[in-house]
Amino acid sequence: MAHEYILGLSAYYHDSAAALLKDGEIVAAAHEERFSRKKGDERFPRQAVEYCLREAGITLADLSQVGFYDKPLLKFERILETYLAVAPRGFRSFLMAGPLWVKEKLFTDRDLRKALGGYEGDLLYAEHHESHAASAFFPSPFEEAAILTMDGVGEWATATTGVGRGAQLDLLRELRWPDSPGLLYSAITYYTGFKVNSGEYKVMGLAPYGEPTYVDLIYKHLIDLREDGSFSMDQKYFNYLSGLTMTSEAFNDLFGGPPRVPESKLTQKEMDLARSVQVVTEEIILRMARSAHLETGMENLCLAGGVALNCVGNGRLLREGPFKRLWIQPAAGDAGGALGVAQLIHHRYNKRPRRVTTGKDSMKGAYLGPSYSNEEIEAFLQSKNASYERLDRPELLARVSQALADEKIIGWFNGRMEFGPRSLGCRSILGDPRSPRMQSQMNLKIKFREGFRPFAPSVLKEFASEYFDIDCESPYMLLVAPVKKERQIPMGEDGRKVWGIEQLNLLRSDIPAITHIDYSARIQTVSRDTNPDYYDLISAFRDLTGCAVVVNTSFNVRGEPIVCSPEDAYRCFMRTHIDCLVLGPFLMEKAAQPQLQEDAAWQKEFQLD
Repeated sequence: MAHEYILGLSAYYHDSAAALLKDGEIVAAAHEERFSRKKGDERFPRQAVEYCLREAGITLADLSQVGFYDKPLLKFERILETYLAVAPRGFRSFLMAGPLWVKEKLFTDRDLRKALGGYEGDLLYAEHHESHAASAFFPSPFEEAAILTMDGVGEWATATTGVGRGAQLDLLRELRWPDSPGLLYSAITYYTGFKVNSGEYKVMGLAPYGEPTYVDLIYKHLIDLREDGSFSMDQKYFNYLSGLTMTSEAFNDLFGGPPRVPESKLTQKEMDLARSVQVVTEEIILRMARSAHLETGMENLCLAGGVALNCVGNGRLLREGPFKRLWIQPAAGDAGGALGVAQLIHHRYNKRPRRVTTGKDSMKGAYLGPSYSNEEIEAFLQSKNASYERLDRPELLARVSQALADEKIIGWFNGRMEFGPRSLGCRSILGDPRSPRMQSQMNLKIKFREGFRPFAPSVLKEFASEYFDIDCESPYMLLVAPVKKERQIPMGEDGRKVWGIEQLNLLRSDIPAITHIDYSARIQTVSRDTNPDYYDLISAFRDLTGCAVVVNTSFNVRGEPIVCSPEDAYRCFMRTHIDCLVLGPFLMEKAAQPQLQEDAAWQKEFQLD
């Protein structure tokens, strides 16, 4: 009997991706940006598609169906109605977007088939939030669950409540454009000088440095929040309906001035705004979740959509919400829509049953991207005349754990690349969490990014409760929880006098490199059955130091996607202050490498976000 192969695609907005199912099993999934090296690449995911087919050993002719993650005609209807509703104010914006839609996006079917080399099989479309909901529920470890999706906007919906039972998925309720939890957060992201669709996590990281000074102002003027989590936004303060910016002059007047100029000095005002919008967003999430619980009566909740990447909100939902268990799609943003539409086709269109392994999701740890053989890695290193040692596993783990204990920074490249925005121990930069200097060193010398940005811990699953107040797994780094009270270092009188970014310099625990200023951490629990090499490295570090935690940040520099290939990893290694690089079984010391000739054009681009 022939196998059923379904290819899912997301593209043409931001963060395009491809995902492939074989008889319902997730075979491969990847972001296009990892191959093209263009951050947030929105173009057709040609290289991601090629990878997925290669991983499965098939061609386009073997595909049963191809699915696209939203409905372009429905989206065009929303855009056209929006421009007509605000005319003539939206005319300038329409002149920019209208021709693009007429020329390109209305012909998505034709363009997709052409991009797929003349593919003539079934090409199916799902609504944007259905794709999110499917990516949240179908891979989850639950037979049945409530579903919550929240983002900027799909076609018309900006948030949905649904329910999944077995192979059935139904959306029950939606919040509609222009009222949007994602766009509210993005408006503050824009106003505080960060880039929309990529800087929202910076706002979340900045929030603990501020006070919730503007919460009442947001509730009084910007949004009318109802008990069920739905709300309406006063559009006079926003400009995304008719203009080319997120906020309006009325917004500027309300908050006392124009948006912060990107890259300029952060002030207490930006920190307070970040804290305020975070507080409001958490309240929206909690109210929507309570409403979903009342409506569905379920004990489990599945989350997806860009807002589901707000791991601080997820942590509060876990601790304070009405659900017993949460599961969050690791690729919660638009990239995950590619996976969702493929699963909708498999279960809804092809009417295939769903198999659930109790307590275990079907994401394979999100390790769904390409891997490279030892022979491929060594051939590359030889082509660069790199200096390296090939070590057996015990010696490699011993050498790397000792280097970590010596406060060296390690580039760790091993196994299949992660799907989703987080590095989970296959494309990671690692450090010693006990070092008070590690956070500032990694931010400034490795990542070349803002010093306030926190780092996450990877902790052996069975030791997580010794370090953090968490009683469940967090394999995808999507939950924030407090560091254990007994590990915290209380603030003395002098510490309470420090405000803003200066708080960074105060030690808060015995694992200071991963303890944020509010004593929290964004946790990844590491299990041996999903990533044995990474698990064994942390175990070796624990045997050496007594610490079952390492600092884990994504293997990239500011403005670049996470590395995909050995070449990407080596380039990043040579252009930063990473001390050692591990590529599979090969270990490299920076001091032993031949000098890489710096590319002036790359250097110039590299300084920009």
